[in-house]
Amino acid sequence: MTAAENVCYTLINVPSDSEPPSEVSLKADLEKGEIKAKTEALKKVIIMILNGEKLPGLLMTIIRFVLPLQDHTIKKLLLVFWEIVPKTTPDGKLLQEMILVCDAYRKDLQHPNEFIRGSTLRFLCKLKESELLEPLMPAIRACLEHRHSYVRRNAVLAIYTIYRNFEHLIPDAPELIHDFLVNEKDASCKRNAFMMLIHADQDRALDYLSTCIDQVHTFGDILQLVIVELIYKVCHANPSERARFIRCIYNLLQSSSPAVKYEAAGTLVTLSSAPTAIKAAAQCYIDLIIKESDNNVKLIVLDRLIELKEHPTHERVLQDLVMDILRVLSTPDLEVRKKTLQLALDLVSSRNVEELVIVLKKEVIKTNNVTEHEDTDKYRQLLVRTLHSCSVRFPDMAANVIPVLMEFLSDTNEAAAADVLEFVREAIQRFDNLRPLIIEKMLEVFHAIKTVKIYRGALWILGEYCSTKEDIQSVMTEVRRSLGEIPIVENEIKKETGEVKPEDEVSAAPAQKLVTEMGTYVTQSALSSSRPSKKEEDRPPLRGFLMDGDFYVAASLATTLTKVALRYVAIVQDKKKQNSFVAEAMLIMVTVLHLGKSSLPKKPITDDDVDRISLCLKVLSECSPLMNDIFNKECRKSLSHMLTVRLEEEKLSQKKESEKRNVTVQADDPISFMQLTAKNEMTSKEDQFQLSLLAAMGNTQRKEAADPLASKLNKVTQLTGFSDPVYAEAYVHVNQYDIVLDVLVVNQTSDTLQNCTLELATLGDLKLVEKPSPLTLAPHDFANIKANVKVASTENGIIFGNIVYDVSGAASDRNCVVLSDIHIDIMDYIQPASCTDAEFRQMWAEFEWENKVTVNTNITDLNEYLQHILKSTNMKCLTPEKALSGFCGFMAANLYARSIFGEDALANVSIEKPIHLGPEAPVNGHIRIRAKSQGMALSLGDKINLSQKKTNV
Repeated sequence: MTAAENVCYTLINVPSDSEPPSEVSLKADLEKGEIKAKTEALKKVIIMILNGEKLPGLLMTIIRFVLPLQDHTIKKLLLVFWEIVPKTTPDGKLLQEMILVCDAYRKDLQHPNEFIRGSTLRFLCKLKESELLEPLMPAIRACLEHRHSYVRRNAVLAIYTIYRNFEHLIPDAPELIHDFLVNEKDASCKRNAFMMLIHADQDRALDYLSTCIDQVHTFGDILQLVIVELIYKVCHANPSERARFIRCIYNLLQSSSPAVKYEAAGTLVTLSSAPTAIKAAAQCYIDLIIKESDNNVKLIVLDRLIELKEHPTHERVLQDLVMDILRVLSTPDLEVRKKTLQLALDLVSSRNVEELVIVLKKEVIKTNNVTEHEDTDKYRQLLVRTLHSCSVRFPDMAANVIPVLMEFLSDTNEAAAADVLEFVREAIQRFDNLRPLIIEKMLEVFHAIKTVKIYRGALWILGEYCSTKEDIQSVMTEVRRSLGEIPIVENEIKKETGEVKPEDEVSAAPAQKLVTEMGTYVTQSALSSSRPSKKEEDRPPLRGFLMDGDFYVAASLATTLTKVALRYVAIVQDKKKQNSFVAEAMLIMVTVLHLGKSSLPKKPITDDDVDRISLCLKVLSECSPLMNDIFNKECRKSLSHMLTVRLEEEKLSQKKESEKRNVTVQADDPISFMQLTAKNEMTSKEDQFQLSLLAAMGNTQRKEAADPLASKLNKVTQLTGFSDPVYAEAYVHVNQYDIVLDVLVVNQTSDTLQNCTLELATLGDLKLVEKPSPLTLAPHDFANIKANVKVASTENGIIFGNIVYDVSGAASDRNCVVLSDIHIDIMDYIQPASCTDAEFRQMWAEFEWENKVTVNTNITDLNEYLQHILKSTNMKCLTPEKALSGFCGFMAANLYARSIFGEDALANVSIEKPIHLGPEAPVNGHIRIRAKSQGMALSLGDKINLSQKKTNV
């Protein structure tokens, strides 16, 4: 808000369809009407004055016929009326009539009713005319001694605003309020008085605080909050005072009010870097998170804890509190749990990893027993990923974690099981000593796996890492068990004709030994006690997948069987056993091929799967050393290489993070002054109260350019031409969920323009908050009009409108100047974000809106084009740099971003460089955008098209 603008205290909503009444009818109602009629007339007068009408003829009427009335509603309306009515003549002198008003308010300040006294005092806070206030000063002082606290606290506010605006009227205000504060008992009065002393005379405020510093914990929460603010301001301005007040802040951490605890903890962190102070503040934050029921509060306080962790010296203190932080997991909200787990993972060290893993294991087991909730599966995924990260960083923990997690491979939720499988794959490759344990556990749960994707992964792990004769034979047994009786086609036909009862086949499956938590054995039979209604339910898992037409798992099975058969041949010397095992593997592949070619499955086998199975049959029939190497060594090498690259990337990102945190100050670094500092360069050394106030007013700026002024000019849109009678341009300031339009209007004519009104309308998900009020422009004068627009979702919006005005003295109709459209840029709401490949693929499959954009550019380099797209769309490239490095004539990359409204945007860039057209040929290809909402997909597509066109210029 600029200093030139008048402060507006009064906003009144008016129905736009109401007809404005005439001055004569209003005068009649105000003079002769009943109380009700006078009330309605006064309301209409207030609305007309707010809309720019002057109505000077009604001033004496109101003073004579309305001001003497004792009705409370009338008195409230009169307070609003006197606030907004012009009180001076055009040359700036006070109107003579206002002396009568002043006398009426002197009487109200001595009125026996405390409400009238209090509301009059509140009104006086808004007066800006010292001539009106001067006669009222004795009455205002007397109100400080009124019996009712409502009057006393408003008297303090009135004295404060008068002292701030016109110090000469009450020069002894600080002393007066200090004496009042010493004797006052009411909490709200003390708070207002103390607040005034903080801003008017800080030394007196400190004197008062030092006299009662030991009783601070007994004060009301509103006074405690003000005391925290004072201590912060004093210590911020004068660090040597810290020792004097830090004990008081410690005491306030025990306050019964959550708001006081939060502010005290924040202040303590800025005042002291001692481990005890950081620990006390962090403990206070954790208690707040656990005790507060509002999830928004939990997230805000969690952010403060995360900020604490960013400081290198504080991190070690927080590491000791990891177990306390994990208490927050009792909150059912997924977002809170996600942040908590991430924070705990960042703080985990060799000292506390064991306790962390125990807690997480308990949480995982809990999710299995909970009745199905929509977030339970996602929470389980989070826990699995956290345990995965712990095991990779601390390999000693893997042995404890793996047995618990592998139970979830049989989970019906594919996403959680896939995370477990990924973890198991990495663990079995990295930790040789755990391979026997993982293989044993995998064989135990193999038959219970319900989803085909997990089944394929489990097959691959078993085929790759079973190295002993017993394990290989166990794998073959499990495969035969999950496939059922072979040949499959004949068996299925017999079942259809009723020659074989399904129960016979099921009961033939071997029983399996399981170990309970007590360590005793139980036996589980595969025989079902009640017969299912459908024949499909009787089928073993693998056969069920094949009958559904999913033959990709058959190709995976063929590869697994080939690997274990080749390994079996190398281990076992007996030729007869070798041939028997290889023949069994080949028989399984052939029977699957036969099934695929028959008409029994829901979908026939694809040519790719036929080729794969045929290749495996050929490899087993020839058993060449080269194929043995490819199947049993090269596959594992490629996995090892992928895991190594991923580990390197993680280490690199961690290194960047730690470098970012270790802020070093060089001897020749420039000194930063707050007045000259761009908002984004502010550190914790700045006044946090000042920063939060600026943020609330929407004055924070993003780092848009090296020069803040240059970035502001980029946002200016010209709305009319230079030859139009009214010139207009707008500065568009985007502040998260709302847009402020600051429109400069210039009268380029020699006439006075009356009722000059900016009329705006919006297209898209934008909503105009209020209609800008009309104004009068002198010849060649200019003015600024502000309009607020609310934004509800991420899509391109258009603001359009016109300026209408009357020319003073002209008899013609209203004049109109049509404005150019203002296009709201979607990029102000989109921020780069990251997600895993699995999440990207899942969202890609779910999102229904797709926009395909054809590449049309003059950029000739693939990488340069990708960087250009990333810069112009604010998206993040998920494809690793190593995958994009080098040159091969084409490139594919996945991009991801999230809007401030929580909407996801995905993009896939598929581009190529047509080499046959020469080195100067431009890049061509497609960009596919997917989003949940149509607006997001279209807006991003428009943005890409627009930025491409700009490069063509």
